[in-house]
Amino acid sequence: MAPTYDVVIVGGGSAGSVLANRLSEDPATSVLVLEAGRPDYPWDVYVHMPAALTFPIGNRFYDWGYESEPEPHLNDRRIYHARGKLLGGSSSINGMIFQRGNPLDYERWAADPGMSDWDFAHCLPYFKKLEDATAAAPDDEFRGHGGPLTLERGPADNPLVGAFLGAAQQAGYALTDDVNGYRQEGFGAFDRTIRAGRRWSATRAYLRPAMRRKNLTVRTRALAHRVLFSGTRAVGVVYERGGRLATVHAGEVILCGGAFNSPQLLQLSGVGDARELRALGVEVVADLPGVGEHLQDHLEVYIQYASKQPVSMQPYLKWRHRPWIGAAWLFARRGPGATNHFESGGFVRSNDGVGYPNLMFHFLPVAVRYDGSAPAGGHGYQVHVGPMYSDARGTVKIRSTNPRDKPALRFNYLSTDTDRREWVEAVRVARDILQQSALAPFNGGELSPGPAVDTDAQILDWVARDAETALHPSCTCRMGTDRMSVVDPDSMAVNGLTGVRVVDASVFPYITNGNIYAPTMMVAEKAADLILGRPPLDPSTVEFYRRGAPA
Repeated sequence: MAPTYDVVIVGGGSAGSVLANRLSEDPATSVLVLEAGRPDYPWDVYVHMPAALTFPIGNRFYDWGYESEPEPHLNDRRIYHARGKLLGGSSSINGMIFQRGNPLDYERWAADPGMSDWDFAHCLPYFKKLEDATAAAPDDEFRGHGGPLTLERGPADNPLVGAFLGAAQQAGYALTDDVNGYRQEGFGAFDRTIRAGRRWSATRAYLRPAMRRKNLTVRTRALAHRVLFSGTRAVGVVYERGGRLATVHAGEVILCGGAFNSPQLLQLSGVGDARELRALGVEVVADLPGVGEHLQDHLEVYIQYASKQPVSMQPYLKWRHRPWIGAAWLFARRGPGATNHFESGGFVRSNDGVGYPNLMFHFLPVAVRYDGSAPAGGHGYQVHVGPMYSDARGTVKIRSTNPRDKPALRFNYLSTDTDRREWVEAVRVARDILQQSALAPFNGGELSPGPAVDTDAQILDWVARDAETALHPSCTCRMGTDRMSVVDPDSMAVNGLTGVRVVDASVFPYITNGNIYAPTMMVAEKAADLILGRPPLDPSTVEFYRRGAPA
């Protein structure tokens, strides 16, 4: 007879780790987590050393290795999308940057019908609940202390970082004490999910502490095939482990697979666009055409400069330095291995027509790509830049009934006039900052895209050739009350069904202004209260920065 659990969570990543912890707090509730990847072994340097973040990406042991369909506005390139293939999900391989987004992102969420309880006032208490913001003052009304997720502020003490912040000021942009506090707009040091020199993933913060409980079971290398339904009620999950199929019964099923896998599993289970599912031979449980629609992401480019002074992190990329870096980190949790090096950046408006920042900058005191490859040459520095709330929309669609067949991902990057205009503005704003006099002592010339790329058309052509994803897929099972919504914002239940919910970045109605790990964790904390029927945390009444307000 198949085992039965009160709750089965499909996905042991960021949101799944939060829910596994919160829902198993009651010892009378039995919880099973099914994770398709492997454990995040405590001895795995590539997972736990912050500076090793380039190694897991593209590695089949750590990364599911998704690719988009050919993107027509990016010269038909297939864009590589890394997704974590282990406990902690992408929080175990990401850049460890913690950004809530702008408070006005959540005002935008709340403006949709039925979404009023997802405004910033209702979300802020859940951000504070999850945080242990070590750099914030104890009485800071915007930041949390004592939560599971430790946040350390980047030291940002490289001279290139100081020069970059000075250049931003010279270009007319303000500094901000905390992009997650009162004012996001401006430039400053970033929070990172690092604790005492070690990556502090969702697994370390939430799942590992909860795994001591007898009522929580975590099963890795368990690939979910489909959710089982009796009529329109979810009653269990069929999954594969060790080459064998198994069935588990559930009081309820919670999908936490992220923006790709949650819509994929719904579609495999008969929940989605009925016409498309029938064409693949899937028996339809519920006709929900919004499943897999509304896909959003952040695209970015690296604008790279040579440095005239030998002050960048470039020497640490050399193999001969790696034994020392590894030893310093292994024995003392110090040195270049103890940071993600994404220690500063900022948020600005690309034009006066937008109400709040629509561009994000990450500054890095080395010229290197996300996969660890570097341009020819020596010392350098770069900014990552891209628009934050593009109006391009894509889809996630299954190709077959085989759960091992990756779904078709279509993002439609650069497909709208607004998106293309903001991309030109983004590159020009970045260049304006990087060419200020504060960086003149270091400025050895632009390496990428280079001076030959100057006109609007040339900039767009370069973006089409060179842009990469910032790895922020979201919105494919969005919350809402209209026909194309998938999830009920008051319960996280899939619309029209019982016994099945979705909690992860796929439920965002719109992508947030920054890296999406922080809002994913907030959504999971808030969802835990909704699922348990607890009274929500009291909304916050603090005022945040709006355009035109005093700095």
